[in-house]
Amino acid sequence: MTYQQAIDWLYELRLLGSRLGLENPRQLAELAGNPQDRLKIIHVAGTNGKGSVCAMLECIYRVQGYKTGLFTSPHLVSFRERIQVNREWVSKEDIIQQVGVMQMRLQQFPEDQTPTFFEVITVMALEYFAQCDCDVVLLETGLGGRLDATNIVNPIGSVITPISLDHQQYLGETIEEIAGEKAGIIKLGIPVYCANQQASVIEVIEQVAKDHDAPCELVADGETNTALSGRHQRENATLAKMVAEEAGVTVSSVSIVQGLQEVQWQGRLECVEKGSQKFIIDAAHNPAGAQALAGYLKEEFPDQRPSLLIGVLADKSWKNTVELLSPLVSSIICVPVGSGRGLVPGELATFAHLHCESVQSCDSLTEGLEKLTEESLVVVAGSVYLIGEVMEQLGLVESAQEQALNDWKI
Repeated sequence: MTYQQAIDWLYELRLLGSRLGLENPRQLAELAGNPQDRLKIIHVAGTNGKGSVCAMLECIYRVQGYKTGLFTSPHLVSFRERIQVNREWVSKEDIIQQVGVMQMRLQQFPEDQTPTFFEVITVMALEYFAQCDCDVVLLETGLGGRLDATNIVNPIGSVITPISLDHQQYLGETIEEIAGEKAGIIKLGIPVYCANQQASVIEVIEQVAKDHDAPCELVADGETNTALSGRHQRENATLAKMVAEEAGVTVSSVSIVQGLQEVQWQGRLECVEKGSQKFIIDAAHNPAGAQALAGYLKEEFPDQRPSLLIGVLADKSWKNTVELLSPLVSSIICVPVGSGRGLVPGELATFAHLHCESVQSCDSLTEGLEKLTEESLVVVAGSVYLIGEVMEQLGLVESAQEQALNDWKI
């Protein structure tokens, strides 16, 4: 089997869609010898910031000298980003080996109950981390928490980052319903570490924690310095610091400070210079993310009005994103994204024109970038698909063209 054949098989699994439930991943993990039971895992759920908090904690533990596993989603460019040990992507050879094993295991499932893409890669990651003898694993949920495939683990700590409206069609129409799904990662007696939230969300989380006799720690107000840009990242850093101090994996205060200063997390308020141009690249794909990006622009570029390159998914709250960012930019370039769920640029441009005078619609990302060659400051925002494609086209990463593995349906 070649690496491309392994990726093609994962593409086929993706076409099965997504399934919320724990029966399949539990059975698949059992066939793998329950690798999750041999790992110290910190399980992280939330709407915004969960990947960033995972990255911060990973860096803290690695600076301390631990061997770390990091499982996040979606990926920006390469599928291999999702599974990392000591921030090294899983190798192509390991992917080939893992896929070969999984193909045999899936033969033991009825055809109409074949595990989905995310169920398979969750167990792949856990098995890989166990094989690598990782000391601590940072495990990010995919969708929700309660019925997410990652919820087969029994962690040493459960972390809940800021919760906002997203994926309402699957998790509930109200923020309290969504909070209930995210809080589904809380386990009996396992400490919970919670970010600052609106009062009704905290009430839900605290009640679930109480029902599970789980100590619940709310992060203190305040910001902690970190290499990641934006006030929201400084707030995320405060949460990561609390987890590092209390979650039962010994780290020094020096390692916490150093880890937060050395952490890297691409595509999240990332500032990149290409020649005379500066790009601010951010995967702001929901209202909370757009609000954080808007706050950053006001704070860091109060006297500048950049151009905005944007592409979105139709099933996201993209109108709020446009409304929040439009007052801060001089022009908007609307481009397609490589997903069947992508919003047609013309429709995006029609709405954007209600909020900004200078709006253009482009048939391709290449065309959109060409229209911005004279702009000194460009903000790239919207779908994670777009962020990865822009990074490839700007030559910031090696092209893998595997963004379509992020596409899913239920």
